[in-house]
Amino acid sequence: MAAAAKLAHDPSWPRAGGWPAFDGSRVDAALLGVPVWRTSLSPTGAHATPAAVREALARFSPTLMGPPPVDLGEALRIADAGDVEDPDGDEGTERTVARVAELSASTRRVIALGGDNSLTYSVARGAAATGLITFDAHFDLRDGVSNGTPVRRLVEDGPAEQRIDPRHIVQIGIADFANSAFYAQRAADWGIRVITLDELRRRGIDDVTAEALEIAGAGSDSRIHLDIDVDVCDRSVAPGCPASVPGGLAAWELRALTRGVASDARVVSADLAEVDATVDAPDGRTVRLAALCVLELLAGLVAS
Repeated sequence: MAAAAKLAHDPSWPRAGGWPAFDGSRVDAALLGVPVWRTSLSPTGAHATPAAVREALARFSPTLMGPPPVDLGEALRIADAGDVEDPDGDEGTERTVARVAELSASTRRVIALGGDNSLTYSVARGAAATGLITFDAHFDLRDGVSNGTPVRRLVEDGPAEQRIDPRHIVQIGIADFANSAFYAQRAADWGIRVITLDELRRRGIDDVTAEALEIAGAGSDSRIHLDIDVDVCDRSVAPGCPASVPGGLAAWELRALTRGVASDARVVSADLAEVDATVDAPDGRTVRLAALCVLELLAGLVAS
């Protein structure tokens, strides 16, 4: 990656990011890097992405236009919990689960920066999620352990008390020519609510968001995990995602979906996945979109 250009300083124009280290105090949101990459089905440098997203945040203001305007840094207590060391493999998974659980006890929302999509399994477990919403072109219902398996693993693997009832899972953005009939049937057999890319565009974001929150948030004391796999986006806006394809979501659609779901207080954790900062476009558009999704997750907290 090219060296970052020096950004102008203006005391009247604060920049996002650079939040204080998590010290155990109660906060509204905590960032956590989970640089998983070793089990990816395609070559990836996704472990470089948490640092890249943190750097990209400084390109943006933390201010919502309102009216009235709201500075996220003033409205929320935000902390950065650093990265989980070597989060791949069984031991790395359990380290991630434990770290997310620790953070969840002191924050309204944990925001995990991946890393490939395998982080969804450990982050959702650590957050004690009872429901799951994914923005993804793919089902991630494969067998085994990889970035193509986290949804299946949340249903079948791990301690029984940490598994998610598939009837409380909603998958938004599932795309034609990106999946197999076998896994589509598995989703149907398990009772997973699948909202394809075509259905999303036909119904609109607000309608789909309301249904997803109703399903994933069913029951008392519900805790929703949101998985944002950026390869749900069109390849023109997400060239740094190995599996993104032409025709996916526009950047504004992903941002609107993210803020819409994040505005529900039952969303206690979220992850950003499948961005490979080492192969992004020269202008860093994929990483910048991921950074904006972090800000949308925080904006949702203000509204929740």
